[in-house]
Amino acid sequence: MKYFVATILTKGKKSELGFYSENKKDARSYAKLKYSGIIIKVEETQEPLEIQLKRFKETLLQNFKKKKIKQDALIASIRQLAVMTNAGISIHDSITEIAEATTDEALKTVFEKLADDINAGRSLSASMQNFRYELGNLTIAMVELGEKTGNLDESLYALADMLEEIRSNIIKFKKAMAYPRNVMIAMAVAFTILISFVVPKFKDMFEQLHVELPLPTLILLKLEYIFNNFGPYVILGLFISFVTMQYLINNYQDIRYKWHTLLLKTYLIKNIIKFATLNRFTLVFSELIRAGIPIADALDTAIGMIENLPLKQKLLNVRGTVEKGGMLNTGLKETKLFENMIIQMVRAGEDSGTLDTMIKKVAEYYKMRFDAIIDGLSEAIEPIMLFLIAGMVILLALGIFLPMWNLGSAVSGG
Repeated sequence: MKYFVATILTKGKKSELGFYSENKKDARSYAKLKYSGIIIKVEETQEPLEIQLKRFKETLLQNFKKKKIKQDALIASIRQLAVMTNAGISIHDSITEIAEATTDEALKTVFEKLADDINAGRSLSASMQNFRYELGNLTIAMVELGEKTGNLDESLYALADMLEEIRSNIIKFKKAMAYPRNVMIAMAVAFTILISFVVPKFKDMFEQLHVELPLPTLILLKLEYIFNNFGPYVILGLFISFVTMQYLINNYQDIRYKWHTLLLKTYLIKNIIKFATLNRFTLVFSELIRAGIPIADALDTAIGMIENLPLKQKLLNVRGTVEKGGMLNTGLKETKLFENMIIQMVRAGEDSGTLDTMIKKVAEYYKMRFDAIIDGLSEAIEPIMLFLIAGMVILLALGIFLPMWNLGSAVSGG
């Protein structure tokens, strides 16, 4: 959102009022509706510092107060909503019933507000836009699909299945990460104990001997000094840095874009993000095509659920190609995200009129690739883990024993 200032003439007096809007056209319309008097001009300007600080404080508090809906509760509520919708019960009554029955406070709050919005005449998908953090992009995209096709219950059933699959993948990911995580925690504890209690004793001995210390020992002693004298400040600094980084990523699109770009260049993470995103994108896209939605509109909805900005930008270019009359396979090829085999499958689907079937097969292919990465995650992480452990052991060994070897050599030479 951009910051605008409207100059308004009221009873012969000029006043300037600030507000947020998507663009200048929307800002003018908003100013005419919101403020009484003659609108002299509406200009985009720099947000005042005091407002920036106030917004930072409010956003920070909101981030702490925000609660993600438990996955189990969300899946159960989606299935329940699908059943009730299929039975002919109105969306408003269904959501109200679920809100009253649930024990998840975050879900209860969201569904109560959704019911109020629907009662005020808004669609379910439009109401969900305000709860993108709590519900997720996939949920909103599938509800939009259901509203466009008139088969909301089918879309909700499909959504529940997708969320179940995501939940299953998260569980598999956690299991795969359990062993490396526990090993690294144990090593971190051991390293902390050595730095806190063992290294200081050697430090006193080295100072008494007045020997020239090698680099590994100097590094160890520096770490010991920082840890024992500034440990709480370092932890506090790391926490503040983490919170600030979260705020910047959530509120500034250019920073979020750079962060997402970095993730797409990171070992292992890049493939997890890429294949998970392409799997969900092609799955939703195939459902939209099957329901008879025009390709450009289907792309618009399917791309809307993508969270990674660089991937989203590349796929938006596909929509641009299709809108200009180009073939879908051409647009997909230009992104350089899809293998040649996938492009050939899409082209065959376009030529034979079975695009939805082919895209569904592409979704299954990316699911297979994603599952393979998750299943082999432990083996892929082991080299990194061994490298870190080896580095830590070598640093400790060389840092402690090199000065002693040098001293022994000096004594023997004397």
